[in-house]
Amino acid sequence: MVKVPERNLAFELARVTETAAMAAARWQGRGDKEAADQAAVDAMRLILSSLDIDGTIAIGEGEKDNAPMLFNGESVGTGQGEQWDVAVDPVDGTTLTASGIPGAIAVIALAERGSMYSPGSLVYMDKIAVGPESAGLIDLDAPIRHNLEQVAKARGKDLNDLTAIILNRPRNQRYIDEVRQAGARIRLIDDGDVAGAIATTESHSGIDILLGVGGSPEAVITAAALSCVGGEIQCQLWARDDAEREYAAANDHDLDSVLSIRDLVDSDRVLFAATGVTGGEFLDGVEFVRDGAITHSVMMRRKTGSTRHMTSRHDFTKLRSLSALILD
Repeated sequence: MVKVPERNLAFELARVTETAAMAAARWQGRGDKEAADQAAVDAMRLILSSLDIDGTIAIGEGEKDNAPMLFNGESVGTGQGEQWDVAVDPVDGTTLTASGIPGAIAVIALAERGSMYSPGSLVYMDKIAVGPESAGLIDLDAPIRHNLEQVAKARGKDLNDLTAIILNRPRNQRYIDEVRQAGARIRLIDDGDVAGAIATTESHSGIDILLGVGGSPEAVITAAALSCVGGEIQCQLWARDDAEREYAAANDHDLDSVLSIRDLVDSDRVLFAATGVTGGEFLDGVEFVRDGAITHSVMMRRKTGSTRHMTSRHDFTKLRSLSALILD
């Protein structure tokens, strides 16, 4: 008997991120990151509601972005179908979108119910992430130069040809200084470290390693994507002040523990999709054309290890409900 392949939800997830990306892209360069985020949230939530899943938002907008919808614990989907944890970031890079800067993407990930790590109110993590070639060779506790040397060896590069992507924040100055002292190159970004981490898996991106402190919700989403393609992320909760340290102690969060992909997403059934909003190292952005738009997306599936890139042409004259959502 030939076994019928199970339904691949990754294609349906791409519909979710495509719509969110197009809605956000309408606000590109207009200086209003809240409006861009709200447009993406509205679009993502609408399409999510049509999916035949029993989904619960495990990683949402709530703690970090204070958004009114797609908050942690919210039910999404029709309620008919399998139970999933859902991680969303309608726009990873709202500031980039508002400023018209490359690097913003819309992302979503699914994993079996109960498998996604919840950082609660601890919204930042110290991170190191690499693609499949360098997986198993990094160590968050090791000196930065050692990690750079390991990745350079794995990728067949000289150390001075290696490129690290780092969020441009004062808290990451130590990383910036040490990478420069080691002689490697740096790509500083103002936002969007999910795209930055996933770019390490794409040979054409020119990005070899992600380093530094960024969002903890984004770390879980990144782990979902990297788990699909054999990459690696290690991270450690990063408390900003005594109040967060007290919160961590009260909620059994070990600030000294290094978390692996399995700690962040403990499932072999993981799906991921992303669509470019403003373009960048990872995905091209939304292109608006006469009566429509062109989007560029990626879909990943851990079970099969498959990665699919998709370019789609959307005709707003035929997709009336979609065009009303995006163009209003």
